[in-house]
Amino acid sequence: MAPRQHPSPRRARRGGYRAGRGGGERRVRAPIGSGERRAIVRNRLVESRLTPNAISLTGLALNIVAAVLVWEQLFFLGGIAFIIGSIMDTLDGRYSRMSGKGTPFGAFLDSTLDRVEEGIVLTSVAGYFALHGERVAAAAVVVAVLASLMVSYTRARAEALGVECKVGIATRPVRVVILSIGLVFARGAGLGNFELLKPAVYVLAGLSLITVAQRIWHVRRELVGAT
Repeated sequence: MAPRQHPSPRRARRGGYRAGRGGGERRVRAPIGSGERRAIVRNRLVESRLTPNAISLTGLALNIVAAVLVWEQLFFLGGIAFIIGSIMDTLDGRYSRMSGKGTPFGAFLDSTLDRVEEGIVLTSVAGYFALHGERVAAAAVVVAVLASLMVSYTRARAEALGVECKVGIATRPVRVVILSIGLVFARGAGLGNFELLKPAVYVLAGLSLITVAQRIWHVRRELVGAT
């Protein structure tokens, strides 16, 4: 019987072998790469009880908390809650696609809650302005709410007609960033002597109206050009 040959040091490194005590060999597991780590995390999430709807409802709860904090004029905390809740709104769709747990109702619930959450926080901001006699700013918030709803409606109606409609400057992520800056740097928020809530509302209302016009023009061009 031929004596057993041990792998060379180079082969040992490549094959994952390491000399053990007593001259034996043991298999050494190769380091886990970033791709394998992501796969492990993805598999654990898929096997867990976490659902996209649970993430969506968590985002709703955080936005309700944000609205209450804004009403109490705790703008910084309200802005943080709004930011985290909005992040949850973006994660539910990605998790739905990644885990395969998405359902048609889940997609409907996600889109509906997005509109509700934005409206809740802006309603609280409008109430704050109304209590302080800021009529123009309160009216601008109403315009921002209506325009943001129209931004979503124009996309949904266009896609029902077979036209992809994601154009426009004030998409939801942009609106979230604008309102977040306004809340975090509002007067009394504690981050310096700023008053960016009112300018943020004006910018939000103006850009949302422009986005509605952009989408109407885009759909008209697509439909007229197709005939």
